[in-house]
Amino acid sequence: MDFDELFERRSTHSAKWDRMEESYGISKDEGLPMHVAEMDFRPPKEIQNKLRELNQHGFYGYFADFTEYENSIKWWMKTRHNWDIGKSKIFATHGLVNGMALCVDAFTKPEDEIIMFTPMYHAFFNVLNATDRKIKEFPLLLEDGKYRMDFAKYKKQLSGKETMLIFCSPHNPGGRVWSPSELNEVADFCKENELLLVSDEIHHDLIMPGSTHTVMPIAAPQINDHLIMLTANTKTFNIAGIHTGNVIISNTKLATIFERKMKSLGLGPNALGIHLATAGYSEGAANWLDSLLTYLAENFRIFNSGIDKIPGCKAMPAEGTYLAWVDFSGTGMSREEFTSRIEKSAKITTVHGSEMGKGGETYMRFNIATPKSRVIEAVERMQKAFKDLQ
Repeated sequence: MDFDELFERRSTHSAKWDRMEESYGISKDEGLPMHVAEMDFRPPKEIQNKLRELNQHGFYGYFADFTEYENSIKWWMKTRHNWDIGKSKIFATHGLVNGMALCVDAFTKPEDEIIMFTPMYHAFFNVLNATDRKIKEFPLLLEDGKYRMDFAKYKKQLSGKETMLIFCSPHNPGGRVWSPSELNEVADFCKENELLLVSDEIHHDLIMPGSTHTVMPIAAPQINDHLIMLTANTKTFNIAGIHTGNVIISNTKLATIFERKMKSLGLGPNALGIHLATAGYSEGAANWLDSLLTYLAENFRIFNSGIDKIPGCKAMPAEGTYLAWVDFSGTGMSREEFTSRIEKSAKITTVHGSEMGKGGETYMRFNIATPKSRVIEAVERMQKAFKDLQ
């Protein structure tokens, strides 16, 4: 795979490339989209070949027998993450935002408080704000350029109405790859306070050199009976449009409740998504991923070093994901001013940190999973937009 190759994605019904004007007032002919969390790289050939095979066969009926799909997940998790899923129940959902929403619907009730460590993935806010549950925001601490959790402080803020904690590992938007000891703290906090832990690990394969991701069941097995794992390879292999994710539950009682919720809503996965996700969990795609991670690490280096040269701007050190998290507080500008410079002057689209809860107000999230030439262009645009500070 040549990750430097530029593909024309405009006018292809791309949410990332074709809605810039509608969402940001930026022409798609001028804009550089860095907001939607998908890559500008084609998936590995194993996935492309599977799609050709399906097309040649020419039948697109209902899917049956998930054995191969589930075995491919088990193989990948054991090989890449040292996690033996065993007899845990695997549910295929319509992506992980849907999986999270189903967990909220199945395991909480109206007026329950759901904890999130903020700033946190904005789509989860969108879901919870559309329910009659209450979001309990516990802001992360920023120490030495890294996010950390302060459980002594969090424990004092508990009301007793909390029933669930939704956790991003690796962290979205900050890219923090949590250590096993930190994951144990999360698990112990949940166990002590009778919280169901929903661990969103969709970025678990996108780990930068020097960092190691540990899945929650390995880091903290004591929480397994109160743990819901959310996994997928849609971010890993850039196939987000297939909307296929996994909700993995080891507790049989919880699995039964979740299965009934899916049945009550008439939900089931689409055949195309199952086929393509299965093709991704393979040795060939794993080799593609290894090459991708090397490429992304260099993109992070280029982007973060370029942004850090702008006085008052600071990019968080990259540990995981392909999302750069940039703090503009040092510029002394209001959120409206630095946002205007990014969108109106640089014509770059980002996810606003203010959408991600407490602690995100002075930040913007940039997607650097694009050919290197575009990353360089983004840095040049940003430096020009803030040139009066240099």
